[in-house]
Amino acid sequence: MITTAVVRLREWIFRRVNGSEGIPIPGPLVGAEHFERVYADPAADGRSRGAGLSDLFWYWLAPGPQMHQEHLEPGERYRAVARTTRQVLAINHRRSDELATTATRRILASLPPDRTSHVRLRDLMMPIWAEVYFEVVFGESCPRDVRDLIVANADDVVTALKGTGLRHMDRRDRLTRYLRGRLDAGTCPVVLPAEFTTEETAWYLQGAFFNTAVVQMSEAMAHILLCAAEHPPDLDRLDDHIDETLRVHPLFGIAHRITSASIRIDDDVTLPAGSVLLFNYLAFQRTGPAPDDTFDAHRWQTINRKEAHFIPYGVTANRACPARGVAPVMLRAATAEVLRHYAIASSATHTRSLPSRGPAYLTPAGLPGPGRARLASMRIRDRWADLGRSIKQLVYGTWMVADARRQRLCATYFQEVRQ
Repeated sequence: MITTAVVRLREWIFRRVNGSEGIPIPGPLVGAEHFERVYADPAADGRSRGAGLSDLFWYWLAPGPQMHQEHLEPGERYRAVARTTRQVLAINHRRSDELATTATRRILASLPPDRTSHVRLRDLMMPIWAEVYFEVVFGESCPRDVRDLIVANADDVVTALKGTGLRHMDRRDRLTRYLRGRLDAGTCPVVLPAEFTTEETAWYLQGAFFNTAVVQMSEAMAHILLCAAEHPPDLDRLDDHIDETLRVHPLFGIAHRITSASIRIDDDVTLPAGSVLLFNYLAFQRTGPAPDDTFDAHRWQTINRKEAHFIPYGVTANRACPARGVAPVMLRAATAEVLRHYAIASSATHTRSLPSRGPAYLTPAGLPGPGRARLASMRIRDRWADLGRSIKQLVYGTWMVADARRQRLCATYFQEVRQ
């Protein structure tokens, strides 16, 4: 009750400080039946310019949010960046599996082999994906000190995004300096075309691979393993388990796009140019053939994924996740590696936003797991911690929304571009 009241108060303050804007889809104006068509419309191509809430996203994704692939405006610069990302992620399935399996095995080896470990799953997973994406970008094994830089950067971004802490630009800037050093030395195989500066390339690498990729893969694994704790999967049908996890707990909450021209929905509804469209993944995935929030991996044995309202990696026609080819393979490989060697147990609350970072017990195969008393204790601690986190989110989130509005990073950038 108290936690719910705090959440509602936080949402009210956010609306008062940041304002409300946008057309929710699906919503009263545009139903779920039009979701994918509108999302794929060529006029739904604006990304940041003209949306007040972009200032908040840019604030969270600094430094260099103007070079984040998801926030670049359409045009030749976006196409050049997207093309580079596709080239970097053009990894065959065998190599993707090998990268994820090897890194997962290496990180799990740090856990004690003779007893149960209490972990935060998101924290446990971050070094894995830091190592994987370092090797994807640089073609070499990731040194421990650089892995720590990547993890500190990614953790600071996601902690701020969830409102459980303020952003710390010094932690992020250390990674930027490392990447600039590699680029200046000519030891980074991934470079953007000549019209991009070294600093812009460093920001691009940091945002695409060492922020978004590390955060999203770590979040995904935390959700997958928490679901595995409650619903032990069949290792031969891990794809069904992973897809059901991403259906119930989609990684993307709301994607916003700004229309560059009007979009006609039907005879009665036309979305004018300049509209901010808020595509709600969770709401859309609660419509169609799988309209509930019950976890049931067996549903995918009878439901056609193409017919289900299921977009775990976005809509292909409008900036779908560039890792949609490698991510499923890597998630399956990492999940299989964990489940082959550990039993997972957790009694913590499992929500899509997962501000708790996924507390769980990992027990080496063949050993007795945590008893009822330890799980009951975890449940109680998590409930009390949730109240504290809610208050933190209220305080920190309000501050960051106000600070983002004051700095106007996105609005100022586009004003300077016009000049």
